[in-house]
Amino acid sequence: WGQHLRLWREAFAELEPGQSVLQPACVYGNFSPALARLLGPRGELHVIDLAPIQVDACRRKLRDFPQATVRHADAARLSGESYDAVCCYFLMHELPEDYKRAVVDALLGSIVPGGKVIFVDYHKPHWAHPLKGVTKLWFDTVEPFANSLWHHEIKDFASDADLYSWRKQTYFGGLYQKAVAQRRPIAKL
Repeated sequence: WGQHLRLWREAFAELEPGQSVLQPACVYGNFSPALARLLGPRGELHVIDLAPIQVDACRRKLRDFPQATVRHADAARLSGESYDAVCCYFLMHELPEDYKRAVVDALLGSIVPGGKVIFVDYHKPHWAHPLKGVTKLWFDTVEPFANSLWHHEIKDFASDADLYSWRKQTYFGGLYQKAVAQRRPIAKL
């Protein structure tokens, strides 16, 4: 619906050059190269995906970015590495509800104190949104796991949501959202 670049900008506004960032799913188009470019040569972009074909395609897209790595991995079962940020761009609507919980917990557990997880995905639109019916039909027939994002906040999928500060902004009449969870810094004694 013409919102893609705006949503990219909203996600990227949460990040800074030089950070270590996990992208827990390959994204169509030039999202990953644009993210690698934003992070710059001192940053690190780590992209993971379950689908080997997506991993291969993303590796080709990122071949000119030595600060980027792409590997086959499950976002619900991370290897224990820590990142400054996680950019979870349109992954949640692809996952069954129980798996959403596992992925959210794994992503939240992978950031350093003060780090953040940026979720950009679908959201329940305003009741009078002109595309609400078409979107609902699409979800019911093609994207059945997206419906849960109309009934739950992303925060609701976190086991320990209170360990993070949360903020959310919606776009395009509420059809899309950016939810940001920031891990509380460790208190100094």
